[in-house]
Amino acid sequence: MTQAVKPILLDGAMGTELGRRGANIALPLWSARALDEAPALVQQIHVEYVRAGAQVITANTFRTNVRALAKADMAHRARELTFRAVALARAAIAQADATGIVRLAGSIAPVEDCYMPELVPDQATLDDEHAMLARDLADASVDLILIETQNTLREACAAARAAMATGKPFWVSFTLNAQNDLLSGESLADAVRAVLAFAPQAILVNCVPTAQTESAVRLLRAVTPLDIPIGAYANAGRVDPDTGEWTMDGGDTPEAYAEAAQRWCAAGATLIGGCCGTRPEHVQALAAALRA
Repeated sequence: MTQAVKPILLDGAMGTELGRRGANIALPLWSARALDEAPALVQQIHVEYVRAGAQVITANTFRTNVRALAKADMAHRARELTFRAVALARAAIAQADATGIVRLAGSIAPVEDCYMPELVPDQATLDDEHAMLARDLADASVDLILIETQNTLREACAAARAAMATGKPFWVSFTLNAQNDLLSGESLADAVRAVLAFAPQAILVNCVPTAQTESAVRLLRAVTPLDIPIGAYANAGRVDPDTGEWTMDGGDTPEAYAEAAQRWCAAGATLIGGCCGTRPEHVQALAAALRA
């Protein structure tokens, strides 16, 4: 593939990869449970993503927010577990990065369910809870904050406001319905305009099907100023409607995923990674296809 700018490669999934390797990812803690029960596995997955070619890896803080932990009577451990997640990722970079270029992102997810925008709490709660996690991530010395899987304009803005207040660089990533609107029904154009007020360094889409991602990237590029990088990290699988569990039945092979990602780059994406269902093998295929 020939292109003027080689994309920056992100890592792939943590939660579904933990589950694939036998870790307990039951809700409400999801991937955060492994910070107590399988920290060595968390670090090993990070190591494998770095060795596969990821230039940005994301600490396992997707569910270390106080609300998720409170559902397991662990709210008092939010800062501790956030710091542990960042430390494990830092250790992985030290173990696997011989180039010195790998950066560490801290994840901020919706405080409730990623797929249920109707559960988004009131504004004061959003402001307080996102500010808490953003401060913890900054205090733990992440390189940037990744606000991801946002499904409403209101929560994306609350998280962006919190990230901006830390002084850390931050990116905002939205998840979309089949019409390429936010799951709330708000338009992607309106969402981009709203978060631009907080000066993010990049805007992305994530947790969407691979087949939909090219059209989502084209729309994202059309509504985002050209001086703001855009990106995408898609799913390589799906939720089984009968079991509610993640399945790779019909999911993309690493090679098929990398082939699709070439089209995202052609549409303007310069930040490329993987979301649910992707593995180190997917990142390795991305590296071979996009950075050769």
